[in-house]
Amino acid sequence: MNGNWSQLDVTSLGVRPAIASLALTGFWAVVTAGRVLLAAVQRWVPSRAAYHGLPFLLAVAFVLIAALPSHAPAAAVAAFCLAGLGCSALLPLTISFGQQKLADRQAMVAGGVIACYQVGYGLAAFGVGPLTSAGVRLPAIFAASAVVAAVMGALSFAVAHRQPSPATVHPRPSPAAAHPRPR
Repeated sequence: MNGNWSQLDVTSLGVRPAIASLALTGFWAVVTAGRVLLAAVQRWVPSRAAYHGLPFLLAVAFVLIAALPSHAPAAAVAAFCLAGLGCSALLPLTISFGQQKLADRQAMVAGGVIACYQVGYGLAAFGVGPLTSAGVRLPAIFAASAVVAAVMGALSFAVAHRQPSPATVHPRPSPAAAHPRPR
């Protein structure tokens, strides 16, 4: 939602296109910075706590985006930056927890998570257009996205239930995957 529809959403609020571009840039910058930040503070903030909390932070960001007032450029940029933080480590942590839980299928887990991510990105990219053409406004779609993020937060407890936090925020191959045995 953020990568595809932020600029249209922000410009529909009467904000200049340059500010809408800044909101999108802020989103992607904070996605990157958030991953680095969470990797740096994982000694004090366990990865599992971040994994459980980030989807709910994203849900809050989506609610704020849905409620953005007209002609409020700073609020728009801040809301999309908050969404960037909410998204920041979800993908790598999902891969890490999945690989930890299914250690004998690590490559399949990583590929499956990336495939699901791409399907979701495609749905957001191409599914929202017909909805807006049918009269559904972007704030309503962002509000519905908050529900999806909250469901992701609930599912995070099933994925990372009673598991220790991964050693790193970013997944890495198992020793067996790095050095496969000859067949």
